[in-house]
Amino acid sequence: MQISDLPYPDPGVPDARSGPRFLWWLGRGQLGGQAKSLGWGLLHFGGIAGLPYTVGLGIDAVVDGDGRRLLWVGGLIALLGVAISLGDAMLHRTAVTNWITAAARVQQLLARKTAELGSALTRRVAAGEVVAVSTGDVEKIGWFVEAVSRFLAAALSLVIGCVVLLFYAPTIGVVVAVGMPVLALAVLPLLPRATRRADVQREKAGKATELASDTVAGLRVLRGIGGEELFLGRYREASQQVREAAVHSARMWALISAIQVLLPGGLLVTVVWYGSSLVLDGRLDVGELVAAFSAVATMLYPLRHFEEIAMAYSFSRPSAKRAARVLSLTRTGAMADAGAEAEVGAEAEVGAQSVVAAEPAVATEVPRAPAPGADLYDPETGLLVPAGRLTAVVCGDPDLAGRLAERLGGHPMDAATGPSVLLGGVALDELALATARELVLVQDKDPVLLSGTLRELFDVPASGAVAPPAALAAAQCADVLDALLQSAPDGVDDPMDARITERGRSLSGGQRQRLALARSLVTDPEVLVLDEPTSAVDSHTEARIADGISALRSGRTTVVLASSPLLLDRADLVVLIHGGKAAASGTHRELLHGDPRYRSVVTRQTEEEQRTEEEQRLPRLESVLTEIEESA
Repeated sequence: MQISDLPYPDPGVPDARSGPRFLWWLGRGQLGGQAKSLGWGLLHFGGIAGLPYTVGLGIDAVVDGDGRRLLWVGGLIALLGVAISLGDAMLHRTAVTNWITAAARVQQLLARKTAELGSALTRRVAAGEVVAVSTGDVEKIGWFVEAVSRFLAAALSLVIGCVVLLFYAPTIGVVVAVGMPVLALAVLPLLPRATRRADVQREKAGKATELASDTVAGLRVLRGIGGEELFLGRYREASQQVREAAVHSARMWALISAIQVLLPGGLLVTVVWYGSSLVLDGRLDVGELVAAFSAVATMLYPLRHFEEIAMAYSFSRPSAKRAARVLSLTRTGAMADAGAEAEVGAEAEVGAQSVVAAEPAVATEVPRAPAPGADLYDPETGLLVPAGRLTAVVCGDPDLAGRLAERLGGHPMDAATGPSVLLGGVALDELALATARELVLVQDKDPVLLSGTLRELFDVPASGAVAPPAALAAAQCADVLDALLQSAPDGVDDPMDARITERGRSLSGGQRQRLALARSLVTDPEVLVLDEPTSAVDSHTEARIADGISALRSGRTTVVLASSPLLLDRADLVVLIHGGKAAASGTHRELLHGDPRYRSVVTRQTEEEQRTEEEQRLPRLESVLTEIEESA
């Protein structure tokens, strides 16, 4: 895989059982790139290792006065210089290619998982952790993948250098062959402690990122209540903890680096002292001593890669663990994963991968989508939504309403929430994810607007039956268009070309909510689920929006989770969810007069207020009955 070939047509099915397994899976996916990098690394390090011996041969040629041999050695040194330069350039090129392609694969996997889980992702994983995984953690994982080939080339060159030195100068070669493994393995006892400190640092950094993300997201609210200083103090404390953990971790790595300098220096001193004694005894030539000393000195360069691979693994392991945690999340179960694989085009690898184990891919038959005009049924609550009608659902608990909206969309928070919602008798979580979302679209109570122009906002997959102007009119967005035009730069006359800032922060909550509603109406899905779509608008606007939704979605299945009488009065059917089950159904007026549980939710009446009203109504009823009897 070359950088020009990115992105991957299919990033594959990752082994997300643990961080090390995920790193191993990434490495196996780049064997060709690793082999190229290893080959160029051996050329580079081999050229460096060969220089001392050619220098030793040159010294011997000078001592012997052999000009022809000296000329031959000069040519050999020039050839080694070319090999070192070429190997270094290509090693860097191939290693960076491995890094970028590994990071791109992880990014694609995370993007695919984000699209699969949707809004449920941030409910199961903290937003700060998602940000950390998709930014800093991806770089750490790519660093380890890049460092592997350089480390292998350095290790092989050290082994080859020691073997050559044993044959070239056996008396010195024995000392070097014993000392090099000691140098390479000396820091191993310190690595577990360094890894634990790095883990603590990454954990605290993730918490600080999460706190910063939450603070920025709620900055408007914090300013309203005057809580900026409180959260700023919390972030200061969290950042100081990150600094202390980073210093604590850096001290251990400084100790490891010091050992990597001290022990090689000791080996060099030993080689010079022992080699000098051998030269004085006549057991070693001067050229051989210079070659041995130079060989040991050049071996220290590839030895540094042992420290790098240790650092790369220590920093990438917690990053890979967090990435694996996100990638192991599933919609609801095995069939959901099969649908996700079908969506990304991996038909040959449709797998049943659970959170705890990554098993080999198993072919599964994805059910066909139900025919248009099918009823929506939730076995968990008993809610039946008739096809082609506007159904309002009333829940006394807002959290229950949010969970119900997720269930109706076919992607609940976890698999323990009960059986799947059925559309025309077909389980939504058994359909391919793309198919399920074409059939059922859920707009939650806090929709997000991405930055860009208004035209780009409406550039979403849609049936084409609803044009943006009609959707904007139904959502009562005339004042929103005026506000966007007023804030647009000179020369922008069409509100569709006006830009929306990040998350629509320049708009009010009601304006963002209405634009999101218009975007949902444009998609024109088979079933549209709206969770409190008018909670941030005034009553007059809410009444007009209710009329607009009813008219625009005529003949289409629409579910509105709300408790506003203005919306409920315009619904074809109202269903009351009480105690987690569908308890009553009818029109708004029927339920308002006939079901006290419904009346208490919609009118916000307490039980005591209802009893008082009943007590006041009873004497009036008795008086009317008495008058009727007397007149009779």
